[in-house]
Amino acid sequence: MFSNKNSIKLVIGILLLLSLSFAQETKDLHLKNIRQLTFGGENAEAYFSQGGKNIIFQSTRNGYACDQIFTMTAKGKKLKLVSTGKGRCTCGFFAPDNKNIIFASTHVDEDSCPPKPDYSQGYVWPLYKTYEIFLAKPDGSNLKRLTDSYGYDAECVFSPDGKKIIFTSDRDGDLELYEMNTQGKNVKRLTNSPGYDGGSFYSPDGKLICFRAQIISDSNELKDYQNLLQQGLIRPSKLEIFIMNANGTGRKQITNNGAANFCPYFSPDGKKIIFSSNMHDPQGRNFELYLINIDGTGLEQITYNDVFDAFPMFSSDGKKLVFASNRNAKVKGETNIFIADWVD
Repeated sequence: MFSNKNSIKLVIGILLLLSLSFAQETKDLHLKNIRQLTFGGENAEAYFSQGGKNIIFQSTRNGYACDQIFTMTAKGKKLKLVSTGKGRCTCGFFAPDNKNIIFASTHVDEDSCPPKPDYSQGYVWPLYKTYEIFLAKPDGSNLKRLTDSYGYDAECVFSPDGKKIIFTSDRDGDLELYEMNTQGKNVKRLTNSPGYDGGSFYSPDGKLICFRAQIISDSNELKDYQNLLQQGLIRPSKLEIFIMNANGTGRKQITNNGAANFCPYFSPDGKKIIFSSNMHDPQGRNFELYLINIDGTGLEQITYNDVFDAFPMFSSDGKKLVFASNRNAKVKGETNIFIADWVD
């Protein structure tokens, strides 16, 4: 049927592209030329450097028993471990000038991985009390500890001007958003409502913050939340997307679907938010990417498949989107990093 090897390679390439980009995604034209950057293991929370040449992400691979922080190029090359290789790590992020990175790690407390959460209470996320936030050079050198309080300090990102870091902490007995300078000083609490506030990112102009938050509607939900928090756990089954001013005022709810909505990120023009949600899955297991205006209108579904798609981030020029997905997995539960051309 095929006259030469080049024809066979072409067909294989087309089939691979179709396996990465599902039919409805191609039809809707937002995602083009999807490429897989990692192959195997658990890879998540991949974020661009300023300019989009490099990516920082967390991964369980290369013999490590739990997540460490790695960098690679936006083409999936030059993989490098930039955390210590000890403890468990999360939430790596580049400074706007690309001269530093930040991430959270438990390595100060112990070299080994902290214990996995107890799922006998349902699906829960662990909030390790030994997480602290660290600043380092992009190659992992010159490591400096920024937080020093017993409790959960993680989910950290830089402001667009590089002068502040926003993060999530339970240091005051609840999970709230805080800001500090890049030396870990001048800590200021930004939110003050019962329930989890986290996963925050600044708008490109630094004037707004988007985040996920748990809405506590009655005393039973509050009791459940507080009991889990004392155990270092959270039940993330109901999270809504919010925005607020960078100083913590003007809190506004963007989604209202009762689902698990998380990992919001602003579009480069600051007018929309891309996020992940299981709102259309009655079983609550399948997460897709969605786009919404910052006033809560114009909801648009971006990915269409029966696997997990999450942690989206636009490149600063808006031409690329990086995200994590279970698509094309070789084994159950495998999550990889993908990059696509974004068509607005």
